[in-house]
Amino acid sequence: MTTRAAMKSWQSLQSHAQQMKQHHMNELFTNDDQRFDKFSVQLPSMLLDYSKNLITDDTMAKLIALAKECEVEAWREKMFNGERINSTEERSVLHTALRNRSNKAIVVDDVDISTCVQNTLDKMQVFSDKIRQGLWQGYSGKRITDVVNIGVGGSNLGPQMVTEALKQYSDNSVNVHYVSNVDGTQIAEVLRPLNPEKVLFIVSSKTFTTTETMTNANTAMKWLVASSFDQSAIGKHFVAVSSNKENAVRFGIAEENIFDMWDWVGGRFSLWSAIGLPIAIDLGFDKFIELLEGAEQLDQHFCQTPLEQNAPVILALLSVWNCTFMGAQSQAILPYDQSLHMLSAYMQQAEMESNGKSVTWHGDEINYSTVPSIWGELGINGQHAFYQYLHQSNNIVPADFIGSVESVTPVIGHHETLMSNFFAQTQALMEGVDEQQVRADLKAKGRTQEYINKVAPHKVHKGNRPTNTLLMERISPHTIGSLIALYEHKIFVQGVLLQICSFDQWGVELGKGLANKIQQELENGELNINHDSSTYGLIKYYKTIRANE
Repeated sequence: MTTRAAMKSWQSLQSHAQQMKQHHMNELFTNDDQRFDKFSVQLPSMLLDYSKNLITDDTMAKLIALAKECEVEAWREKMFNGERINSTEERSVLHTALRNRSNKAIVVDDVDISTCVQNTLDKMQVFSDKIRQGLWQGYSGKRITDVVNIGVGGSNLGPQMVTEALKQYSDNSVNVHYVSNVDGTQIAEVLRPLNPEKVLFIVSSKTFTTTETMTNANTAMKWLVASSFDQSAIGKHFVAVSSNKENAVRFGIAEENIFDMWDWVGGRFSLWSAIGLPIAIDLGFDKFIELLEGAEQLDQHFCQTPLEQNAPVILALLSVWNCTFMGAQSQAILPYDQSLHMLSAYMQQAEMESNGKSVTWHGDEINYSTVPSIWGELGINGQHAFYQYLHQSNNIVPADFIGSVESVTPVIGHHETLMSNFFAQTQALMEGVDEQQVRADLKAKGRTQEYINKVAPHKVHKGNRPTNTLLMERISPHTIGSLIALYEHKIFVQGVLLQICSFDQWGVELGKGLANKIQQELENGELNINHDSSTYGLIKYYKTIRANE
């Protein structure tokens, strides 16, 4: 198979990038008053404006040519048809089947997984309704008032991000908490104010062997049994989301309280499955379905829209353009809505765990830049923290600005102030201000020539910093579903363009394996002399201090 760098479209983009580095976006906007109309896409309840990138019609034509030469459309069909595109693990990639509201048959290994998905959704509905209506009772006959989700990575971050984003839609009939960190401080702080008689634990682990999750689950179990003096209380206070029923049953969870997971769903794409049980409990099952419907609507856009107007494809192409061809090393995710305060962290995992790779599908070393590092923060907070870097550092950081037309919590004057900053920042990053303008402004303010000469260079903003703007009509289960699916498909297309397997995460495994070995040393008093001198010295220091406590 032809390597990406050898493709005609790839080489054309390399040459074109050198030309585009000589241009400024101000010039492009001045020369084309149709730029916004050409470089924006209207989605249901959402607008994507990508005109503030250093691109022209020619750039986009070359990027679309790359998408076609990389056979993005064929790979899209393979994914939706259940082919094993997760090649290193020999698995299908079908998180989209979890929101297949048409119930169209999708067959994997001679099994219609749509039926499996619907059965699990039905079970989730019955269970979440019981919890919310007070029909599920703990060991002492009291209703459940608090749910603690125990998971890590995708089993935690997705549901927590969504419940935080949609907090205004919760009726607070049940309080939902999340525990992911194996640092005992977190679970201790979560459990301290809770009544064991009224708590339900959801243990989310595909294999039911994840060290961090099982450590927290065992602590929660001991806490419950210490209160109830009855091991059988586990059956009334623990449920599981797992593909390993045997391990879950061995833990003490009744088989009927285990919700299915499947190997064709990756953890970071799993919030649409029973991993989303906390969402259904917190918001109500009807809102969970609205979330699925919003995602499915974006799936349809992704499958049916020509590449030239296909929002996930465009975002992926722009990422490759800005990073691989124009040299950006990171990208900021900047939501201007308090509801989305966890979105940057969620997107960090989704993209970096998916495409933070350095070999191709075939195991060959990649000799070009792949995806940027993802980071970010709520927009207003970021403006008073790291926007200085975005505006004036030597490193250009493309950024996605995400906001909403209507606030879910309207307070007079607040949303207008928020959104004026939202619009102003992308304009400032694009336009900048040159030294001539700075000097003129300072002179108009009556500053001395000495002051102007001293300060002017420090106030120059070069601009020409690329941004995408996503403007939603309003934060809702439907729009959040669409937003997440938009980025999921962007990540998939990125992987195809870069010839990366987006759906494994072998980079997570090495550290886990070493941690298991070191944990034994910390617990049994031994010290492995085969460690490098740094690790050996650190462990020795740790054990010495602990021994003297």
